[in-house]
Formats: sequence, C-alpha cells, structure tokens
Amino acid sequence: MKISEAAEILNAVVLTGGDKLDEEVHSACGSDMMSDVLAYVKDQGVLLTGLINVQVIRTLLMMDMNCVVFVRGKVPPEGIVEFAEENGVVVLQTKLPMFEACGRLYCAGLGRREDEGAPEVKDEGADHE
Repeated sequence: MKISEAAEILNAVVLTGGDKLDEEVHSACGSDMMSDVLAYVKDQGVLLTGLINVQVIRTLLMMDMNCVVFVRGKVPPEGIVEFAEENGVVVLQTKLPMFEACGRLYCAGLGRREDEGAPEVKDEGADHE
C-alpha cells in the first residue's frame, strides 16, 4: 500500500513528507509505548500512536520505519515535525481513534497475508471530523 492510500483511508492530514507519499508500506503497528515498538515490531511500516514527543521519531529511525500517524486528533509540536522532516519521516495526523485507524488499514489490506481474505466492512458514513 502506498502511504498516500493510507492517508486517504485515515482522512489524514500530511504534516511532512509530501514528496514521499508514493513510497510503499507493508505493515503497521499501533502503540503509545515505544518500548513495545522496539521489542515487537519486525517489519518496517507505519506507526500509529497518540504519543507526541520526539522519542516517537527517534524510535522510527531506529526501527527503519518511514511513516508515523498521530491519532485521536493529536497535533505534534513544531519541533517534532521539524525533526521528522529533517530525517525524512512522513508525519500524518488523523482524528480517528487508534483502534479504528488500525482497523481501517487492516481492512484495506495493510499487514494481511496474501492467503487471508478481506473482511467485510460496513461504512455507515460516520463523519469523524
């Protein structure tokens, strides 16, 4: 999945990395605990989090990840956005809660094995803005 597709699925605002939206991602991880990301993430992908501090970007860099999505309408301070931009990290921001954001990406095929069928999802037209 391209980062641009993930951004569209999440109704996300692109804060940095607009020039990298055509890059492919193959997995995602949702966590507010960076120690869990360091311990359990095995594939590069997208990090969804509500934690807004510079350690999020540092963790992405250590894990060779290239995209973070701040969920729940969290807006990162300018210093974090600048640090991400300097290091080539795409930063997205969505109003969706983490559970729903992860679910939407999963239902769209991100992180699913090829032998798994797509789950049926009802979109009741809920407006989250």
